[in-house]
Amino acid sequence: MQSALISHVESAHLRKSPISVHVGDLVDVYCRITEGDKERIQIFSGTVIMQKGHGINHAFTVRRIVNNEGVERIFPSHSPKIERVEVKRSSKVRRSKLYYLRDLTGKATRLKERDPIIPASSDTPPAQ
Repeated sequence: MQSALISHVESAHLRKSPISVHVGDLVDVYCRITEGDKERIQIFSGTVIMQKGHGINHAFTVRRIVNNEGVERIFPSHSPKIERVEVKRSSKVRRSKLYYLRDLTGKATRLKERDPIIPASSDTPPAQ
């Protein structure tokens, strides 16, 4: 159990709009990269294979293939280095950790796409 003092200190460093990603999502993570005195945005795109932690310690791991070599990067969700995260596609998965993707290559790494959830609005009239 966290003490009230720790929660109060951590709340000042939490992101105002939390990052909403799920395991199996294909995402673009926009990262701030500092090179000398210049700063630029670099995009890291790949599949979210795991999430861990909660609160200020929450992080997610993104995996992609570059030159037939798997590259994984862990992103702290509340890091100021992350500009934004775009979810390109959501996949239907039955596990919370997709470590088995590390051993697969080529078309075997594909995941089934999740059906898009269309929110039902009570303001629109029923379709005829």
